Formats: sequence, structure tokens, C-alpha cells
Amino acid sequence: MTTSDVLDTAGRARSPATMPGFGRGRAPRNKGLRFPADPPTVEEIVAVMRCAGDSRHGLRTRALIVVLWRAGLRISEALPLAESDLDRSRGSILIRRGKGGRRREVGWDAWAWQHLNAWLEIRVAMRVGALLCVAERANARATLDADRGARDAAPARGHRRGAPALRPHQLRHAHAVEMAREGVPLLVIQRQLGHANLGITSIYLQGIDSSEIIDTVHRRPAPILPASAGLR
Repeated sequence: MTTSDVLDTAGRARSPATMPGFGRGRAPRNKGLRFPADPPTVEEIVAVMRCAGDSRHGLRTRALIVVLWRAGLRISEALPLAESDLDRSRGSILIRRGKGGRRREVGWDAWAWQHLNAWLEIRVAMRVGALLCVAERANARATLDADRGARDAAPARGHRRGAPALRPHQLRHAHAVEMAREGVPLLVIQRQLGHANLGITSIYLQGIDSSEIIDTVHRRPAPILPASAGLR
């Protein structure tokens, strides 16, 4: 492992991975791979947020988690965000270049804004750049980190503090499953996630447990029939 590789994983300010255009022309390391939906529970996500702590690096990690989780963004969409892409009055985030170069606007809830505010308050004193810029003198205590290291979370760090290991894309899966449970129409979930077709969205919803499906169908009310359509 070279020095650059170490700096990339650590997300240091002088790392080549933090420079504009670093990933241009590089194929994603997960290209062509397919992973089953594996959404974490709310309790597991909150445990990781607590594990991050209240340091500058911890607040940045919490901000990244809520962006991925509550807006359902890809890690490649979250890291380039600028503060100007946030619209607090509308409760939205502008994705200037999503997968396939597509531009879209997604919704975001008030709870997520509250957790982002703590990071924004200290972000103003840092250098101009991305919303989730590198926090120098990082105290890497959480299982999910930003920048280059966001794609390779360090499970051992979280396990030592009793938190589960999370991958960034799992938070996107959690967002989709939670909205489905809340009764959000499938087309709205598709648009929120930026999927080209509903088939991809349906894969995300495979994370819904079979017992939940059985219980939901079991609780369906009896059909309402007109008197003339009786079975006798």
C-alpha cells in the first residue's frame, strides 16, 4: 500500500482523493456487481451516529449519514454537494449530476435538517468547498467515513464501541424501505432515488421482511360486496 492509498483511506486534506477530478476516468470499484438489499434498522443507524461523537469529524460523519439516509442519495451524489444546493424553505436538495449525468431535486425532512445544522455551524469557518469537506485532524471513531474512505467503512472501529458496521448504500436502501412502509407511492420513491425504471426500485424494496408482508396482507379487511352480489 502506497502513501497515497493510506491518505485516501484516511481522507486527509492533502490526499489526492480530495482533489477535483480525482475519480474522472476511473471505473467504480463496484461496477458490474449486484448486492442484495440489506437495509439497517433505525436503531442501528442511530447507534452509528452516536458512535461518531460530537467532535468536528463526528459532526461531519453525522451530517453525511443523514444526507445518505434521509434523502436517499448515492455516496457519489452526496460528496459533491455544495451548501447552495440545499433549499431550506422548500425542504429540498439539488443533485446537479446524478447517475448517468441526470439532474434531479429530492425532498428532505425537518429532522434531517436539525442534525445537519450542527455541522453547518462549524463548516462556515473552514475553507470554501464541498458541503461535506474533509475535517482535518479527524477522530475516526465511527464506522462510516466520508471522502475516499466512505466507500470502505471500517467495521472494527464501530464494533469496538458496540455499533454495527454500515455501508453508505445500505442507508439508501433504508430510505427506500422506510418510505414504502409509510405508504409512499412507488413512483415517488423511484423519482426520489433517481432510478431510470421501477424494476430497479423494486429490488431495493426486497429488504422488506417476509413476515411484514404476511402480517400486512393478513390484516386486510373483508371485501365489501353489494347485497345483490352475495355468495348465497
